[in-house]
Amino acid sequence: MIKAATIGDRLTGKIGDFGPLFEYAIKLVLLASFLELVLYRLMSRLGMHLSKMADAHPWITPTFTALTEVGAWLLNIVAVLLFLSLTLAMVNRGLGQEAGKLAKSGIACAALLLLLTVAFLFVQPGMLGAVIYNTVALVALTLFVAEYLAAHQEPAKRFLGAAYYLGISGWLYYQIVSTIYGLTGTVAAPPLVYEFHRAGEALMVLASILVFVAYGRGLSLRTKNRRQRHRAMWFWAATVTIFTALIFTDYVLDLYNPALASAVRQASQGIGWIFQFGMGYTFYLPFAIYIGGLLCWSYTVIKLLRMGRLAGYGLGLMFIAGYALMFSNLTLMVILGVMLLTLDRARPSVAESLQAANGPLLGSSERLIAEEA
Repeated sequence: MIKAATIGDRLTGKIGDFGPLFEYAIKLVLLASFLELVLYRLMSRLGMHLSKMADAHPWITPTFTALTEVGAWLLNIVAVLLFLSLTLAMVNRGLGQEAGKLAKSGIACAALLLLLTVAFLFVQPGMLGAVIYNTVALVALTLFVAEYLAAHQEPAKRFLGAAYYLGISGWLYYQIVSTIYGLTGTVAAPPLVYEFHRAGEALMVLASILVFVAYGRGLSLRTKNRRQRHRAMWFWAATVTIFTALIFTDYVLDLYNPALASAVRQASQGIGWIFQFGMGYTFYLPFAIYIGGLLCWSYTVIKLLRMGRLAGYGLGLMFIAGYALMFSNLTLMVILGVMLLTLDRARPSVAESLQAANGPLLGSSERLIAEEA
């Protein structure tokens, strides 16, 4: 009986539970999105940053031009895969489980978002179209996050959902309000847009750390499993070393060689510029905090992907999209990621399942006895 209960308490929402088409579509969209991030959004900016060195190194221009072209090709592939994956996710979310009002409303908003994306391929959206698109995206995100918070009672997962939602909402608020002011021709500065923008970035970094707290368990040094303890020692040692080195590197280099410290600062500014244009992060917080969030997110996503959990694919897409959703495919990536996160949930225990299954039968037998009497 204990063994059966343990099996019944396993997590559902494995990527293989929804058919091979859904499985390979999600896997391909995650892989293509990651390659598009590296080759297009980051490498193309790096090539622009290294343009001054092109005269001394002739290989720079053709290399980064080829990488940018591959990235632009991947951008179209990601868009097609996102349409397919979102459609399959909406079908599985609406039909595969009992969908409540939040799920149905979110699916309707996601479908409207897809229709708007197709329409804007033929009609120039303009400022009004941008406001409508971002507003629909914000409503869809709100509905799916509300469903996620209602389905998960763990405080860590709720904090993660709230932090990510408020972070992305900071960017969407910045875009919606700024565009409305531009549309109306108002000269005055929009209220609190820059404050929301900076707060949203900080919350996104916090969410990348909370990903580890909510889903990356298993790195405790108190475990009796020697393999897990060894893995935990390596992870925490590397994390503490990198974090400490990044915090004190500038100070130590300035004491050792001020010229070298200045060169390192310029290089870090170049990296910040690349990530600012590629993912929207301005790096106004200490650089070590961003690296800490990247380590926590990377470990957790890799762990969940190896387990075949939909949460791994959802979290991967949500943070690969970045903070600045400059393209429609990035917005769709966020919506798909949150949908996948809502599909990953706990299966009811065997006792609850038997009670639910036997409940109507008992009720019907009592009704028959009453009728016979």
